[in-house]
Amino acid sequence: MASPGQQETDAADHLFLSQAYSRLRQTVASHDGSASPHPTALAHGFSALSATAPTNDILPPSGLGRDTTITHLLSTIVPGLNGQALSSRYYGFVTGGILSVAEAADNIVSALDQNVQVHLPAHSLSTAVEDTALSMLISLLDLGPPSHWPGRTITTGATASNIMGLACGREAIIASRLGEKSSNITIAEDGLLAACHAAGIREFQVLTSMGHSSLSKAASIVGLGHRAVKELAVSEEEPWRLDLDAVERQLAREGVASIIAVSAGEVNTGRFALNALDMPKLRSLADRYGAWIHVDGAFGIFARALPKTDEFLHLHANVAGMELADSITADGHKLLNVPYDAGIFLCRDASIVTQVFQNPNAAYLASSSSNSPGPVILSPLNVGLQNSRRFRALPIYAVLLSEGRAGMETMLVRMVKLAREVARFIRDSEQYEWLPSEEASLESTHIVVLFRAKDAGLNEVLVERINETRKLYVSGTAWRGQKAARIAVSSWKVDVERDLAVIKDVLLSLAAGGS
Repeated sequence: MASPGQQETDAADHLFLSQAYSRLRQTVASHDGSASPHPTALAHGFSALSATAPTNDILPPSGLGRDTTITHLLSTIVPGLNGQALSSRYYGFVTGGILSVAEAADNIVSALDQNVQVHLPAHSLSTAVEDTALSMLISLLDLGPPSHWPGRTITTGATASNIMGLACGREAIIASRLGEKSSNITIAEDGLLAACHAAGIREFQVLTSMGHSSLSKAASIVGLGHRAVKELAVSEEEPWRLDLDAVERQLAREGVASIIAVSAGEVNTGRFALNALDMPKLRSLADRYGAWIHVDGAFGIFARALPKTDEFLHLHANVAGMELADSITADGHKLLNVPYDAGIFLCRDASIVTQVFQNPNAAYLASSSSNSPGPVILSPLNVGLQNSRRFRALPIYAVLLSEGRAGMETMLVRMVKLAREVARFIRDSEQYEWLPSEEASLESTHIVVLFRAKDAGLNEVLVERINETRKLYVSGTAWRGQKAARIAVSSWKVDVERDLAVIKDVLLSLAAGGS
């Protein structure tokens, strides 16, 4: 039993947390729905943060106390933060909002502060929850039974998952080239140079089409290098499409090992690298030449969770066959609408994952014995990048349990419908140009809409002018050497009619004003 002093401290802490959260929710409830902060709020926040400059010691000599600190956070910091979780019209990064059940679950994560690094079923349910959440996600994405993806874990996001995909790919290819004759040589034990020398590999290459920038970062981190990433586009008109004939030519190169990175949802255009029967052909090529297929499906993979109706037939064709990949990246903090950060990594070969990510020589971190309660689960310590990990799986589990398949379908359908209506409006307007091609079918649109103003002067400042309204927020990008704007619809708060009306009003008003 806690001492009277401890009971008083616990009661005070409970009251403080309850009041602080109530104040936060009041602040959130009073949010005006804008997608970005007001310039005066930003100026006030920057001024407060630099108030002690130019002194070197910016730490206050005496603490402000927790009540004053919370007041400072809510009145000075929060107004200067963007509305990506609060507005249905934040279309910048592909960033979902936060479903209320996910927020509640994330508060549990913070309150109980589980470090989900070792499978200790007699100690905590956390690893079992993570494994269940991943199994539910595999089911949602129709990737076959969870047993087909034994090397599964929660990561910080798509970048970490892409690092894992390339790391597993290079290890698996080395193992395949060496075979039984030198099965004791691995990258994990002997390093990349020694393993490549033993396997007769003089070069690694990553074959892709409009691969995400994190792919190049991943190639650098795992020792392959930026130049290993090779773009193999079908054409200049469709640079996101992967040229399978070019892939085959590259796979046939002597002494070269290949990882094929499939962009299932290219971030700039939202388009897909493959279509219909491409994946079975790619699988056949990879098996013939000993290559590894990694799918970067950060947000695009969720097209597999849309209803299997004629309306979404085009998108289902784009993500058909993804279950044939060796590894897959997905993001929870995008279309799943759980808090940052939450990524997913799936791998069909558990032995390769544990070979790469095994955490050796730490007796105090050993998993429990096999007679412990609960299912047999690979310890996250040995299947991921991190040793210390936040309980990111709980919000994912909560969302999938709360919404179920029907609820997830409904949420995803709203996102796609709004994106398609925006694309239709831009395509049919006299003031704007729908990219990459106005001849494309609307059914090719998933959640990303790329466009520019036909007025060259307006186009130069279009993104800034849109974002200055604070009614919506878009990201700036480029297409074929010219500036462009990009709308990425990914929040559960989407209301098709309401949000479409606001978007139309903003774009028409800007066009009427010209440059």
